[in-house]
Formats: sequence, structure tokens, C-alpha cells
Amino acid sequence: MKRLIIGLALVTVLLVSAACASQAPEEGTLGGGGIPFPQVAPDSFLDWDDKGEGTVVLVTTDNERMIVRNGDMSLVVEDVTEAMEAIGQLAGGFGGYVVSSSVNGEEEDMRGWISIRVPDESFEQALSGIRELAVRVEEENTNSQDVTEEYIDLEARLSNAEATEQQYLALLDKAEDVDDILRIYDYLSRVRQEIEQIKGRMQYLERTSSMSLISVYLRPEFSAQSTVPAGWNVLQIFKSAARGLVITGQVLGTIAIWLLIFIPIWGTVLGIILWRRHKRRMGG
Repeated sequence: MKRLIIGLALVTVLLVSAACASQAPEEGTLGGGGIPFPQVAPDSFLDWDDKGEGTVVLVTTDNERMIVRNGDMSLVVEDVTEAMEAIGQLAGGFGGYVVSSSVNGEEEDMRGWISIRVPDESFEQALSGIRELAVRVEEENTNSQDVTEEYIDLEARLSNAEATEQQYLALLDKAEDVDDILRIYDYLSRVRQEIEQIKGRMQYLERTSSMSLISVYLRPEFSAQSTVPAGWNVLQIFKSAARGLVITGQVLGTIAIWLLIFIPIWGTVLGIILWRRHKRRMGG
């Protein structure tokens, strides 16, 4: 009798379990085909084994820390153009390159800007080499940013996205319903876009951490000197006289143009005055 009761209890438990399993909703399915959505843990990635079964693995890294370093310098130099060329050659000597450069103005008004990238391990040497090109360093600033955690997070997100992409591709091979196929293609395009964005950001961090940026502002030495000349300079006097001659010519040319345009007015007034004087003389 006791064995009969135990047997009935086991049968009851099995029937209840089967009923619950059959009534459970199929979460994350595509259309009416019953194809399941890929399920990926948000803070980890799936490591696929030879059987195609995924296991959740936390992301770890033993890489060195990624530091983005930048430098800004303001220099007084003897010759702006020569200094810019020397900075470009210095960057090339360290295995770097010129990012951008520009020169504005002439002579004492000349100003130069140049940005270079050099390998991070040569950052301090590059700064030292640029200092040697200057008559005086007016300002120098350096800053650094640790982007290691951001890069690790991007690695995890990339692994997640690529695992999801592979799952969608596997589902695409099994899908037969047109609606399911279209929906999978839509999900694939979104995942691919996310993958490209993550890769782009990772490449940017890799490039900026491995190649430090140095921006240099340049101005000529004599612009920092006193406005009172130390002595008599024939060249400067000649240039000043030439500029005065040009300005005088411009003023005279402007006056001539105004007189020519208003000749009907002043010509008429002058003619009346001369006619009256002539009439008075004839009358006298």
C-alpha cells in the first residue's frame, strides 16, 4: 500500500512539471517560426566551444595601461619658418609626422602654428628637442588621460556584438519564413553598425595613446623686444620710408578720385566764381 502511494505521488509530480513546461511562453522568438533570439549577457561575452554552445566569460586584460598624452608649447624663435621646418624634421626623426601647420603674417607680424604626433615613448625627448629650437619658451603645458578602462569596456562590447552577429547569422541559415529573414537582416544591420562604431573608437584610442600630440605656437624674436629701437637701423628706416611713400600715394590717389567724381559740382561753383570776377573787371 505504501509503495502504491509513493508511485502515485511521483506520477503526479511528473505530470505537473510537463504541464508547466508546455504552458511556458517562448520568449525571444522570431515571427511564427519559433526561432529564438540570441541572448547575450550584457556585461560579458560568449565564448563558443567546439559544440557551438556558449558560456559566459568575464573580460580581463593583462595589457599595459593606455595613456593619452598631449603637449602645448608657446615659443619665441629667431625665424618662424625655419623653426617650423625643424620641428617637422624632429617629428620625422622620432618616427612621427606633422598633423597640421600654418603661417600667418609677414616679418614682425609672422605667426606659426604646428601640430605633430610622435611615439609616446619619445614624448619627453620631443619636448626637449623643441625647447632647444627656441630663444625663449613662454609657455608649456602637458596633460594625460588614462583610457584603459574605456578600452576594456569597448573590448567587452565588441566581443558581445560579434557573438550576437554570429548567432544572427546562424539563425538566418535556419529561417524559412520571409518575415523572419527580413527581421534578422534588420537586427544584423544594427549589430554591424554598432561593431563598426566600437572598432572606430578603439582604433582612435590606440592611435592617440601610441602617438602623442604636441602643438606649438611660434612667434619671431624681435616682436618681443622693446618698441624703442636700440640703435639706428638703415633697413628699418628704408622700409618705414617706403611704407610712408605708399601711404602718401594712396591718400593722393583717393583725393584725385573724389575730385574727379564731384567735378560737376565744384567745377560749376568754380566757373561761377571766375565768371563774376571777370565781369567785375570788365565793369571796372
